[in-house]
Amino acid sequence: MRAPEGLFPALPRHIKGRTAELETLARTIAATRPARLALVGAGGSGKSLLAAALAHRVARDFPGGIHWFRVGAWDFRTLAEMLALRFGTSRERRALVPGLRHHLSHGGERLLVLDNHEDDQAMARLLDALAGTSTTFLITARRCLLAGVLIYPVTAPLITSGKSAFPRVAALTRVLRWNPLALDVADAIVASGAASAQELGTFLDEHGIARVHVIDHEDDLPEVALLVTWAWKRLSPASRRMLGVLSHVEGDSVDRASLARLARVRGEEEATAAVVALEHWHLIQEPMKDRFAVHAVVRHAVRRRSTLAPEVAFDHYMALLEANPGRLMMEQTHLFAAMDHAHRIGNLSSMLRIERLLQRLDEGVAS
Repeated sequence: MRAPEGLFPALPRHIKGRTAELETLARTIAATRPARLALVGAGGSGKSLLAAALAHRVARDFPGGIHWFRVGAWDFRTLAEMLALRFGTSRERRALVPGLRHHLSHGGERLLVLDNHEDDQAMARLLDALAGTSTTFLITARRCLLAGVLIYPVTAPLITSGKSAFPRVAALTRVLRWNPLALDVADAIVASGAASAQELGTFLDEHGIARVHVIDHEDDLPEVALLVTWAWKRLSPASRRMLGVLSHVEGDSVDRASLARLARVRGEEEATAAVVALEHWHLIQEPMKDRFAVHAVVRHAVRRRSTLAPEVAFDHYMALLEANPGRLMMEQTHLFAAMDHAHRIGNLSSMLRIERLLQRLDEGVAS
C-alpha cells in the first residue's frame, strides 16, 4: 500500500460513527474513478476528517500518490499555481495548464483532496481544465454549486439514529446539536477533569445555547463559540496568543517554531506547555507532526477576541522562505497567503519581493 505523500494529514486516530459512510464512499470511488466527488456539510460536521480517513482507506488504488491541498477561496490562477509548485511543473501562463495536465496524466492514478473549497467558479474552471487526466478529485465544502460533481452530504454522525458518538458527554448531544466538533471539544474538557458534563451544560444554558438567532455564516456556530468562551478564560496568556495566531494566519498549518515566534512565546518550556493546554481540550489540531492548525469554526470564534496584523505573518513567512526556499513544500499556503495580502493592499515593494522569491523557486525547479 502506497502511503499518502507530503503534507497529507495523519490517519485519524478515531472517526466515530462513520463506518457505513466510509464504505459507501470507498465503493463509489472504486466504481467511478477517476471521479469528482464533493463532501458537503455544515461547519464542524466532520468533512475534512472524513476525507482524510477515506483517502487513507483508498490509498492502495492510487499508485501516483495522494495529495492534500487547502484551497479556500483562491482564484483559478492561484489554485493552478499551487498545484504547479507542488508538482514541479511550469508556472508560466501558457504552459501552466498543459504542464499540469501532462503531469497528472502520467505516473499512475492520483487522488487530489481539495479541502475547504469556497469559490465555485474557480473550482469549476480548475476541474474542467484538468478533466481527462488520471486524477480523482475529492472536495470538501460547506456549500458546492458545481454540475458534473457527485455531491455527498455530510451530516453529524449518528444524528439520524439519535445516538451519541461521545458517551462521556451524551447528555450534551442534543444541546450541542450533534455537532462533532463541539462534542469532541466538550468531551476533551470533561475527560481532563476541568468540568463535568453537567457543569458544561449549565454554562451553555446560562449563555443562551438554546436561543434562536441569525448567525453570520456557516462557521458562526454558538455550539463551538460558547465552548471557546468557556476555555478562553482558563487558558494561559501564551496559549491564548498561540490560539490567536492560528486563527489569524491565512495559510494552513503552522510549525511549532513559527507558532512560538509569532505568538511571542519565549522558551521551549513555556511554548510546550501552551501547546499542550490547547491540545488537551482539542482546541487545535496537529495534522502533521509538530504542525498545528485550528478548525474554521474555532477560528471564527477566536478571531472575535484576538488580533494579529497581517504584516507580521507576511514578513515572517517571506523571511523564512527567502532564507530557506527548500521549505516551500511545507509552507506553500503561507506563500500564497502572502501573495494575496500583497495584492489586496496594493503594496508594490511587497509584490516585487514575492516576485524575486518566485523567480528563485522557478530557477530551483528548472535546475
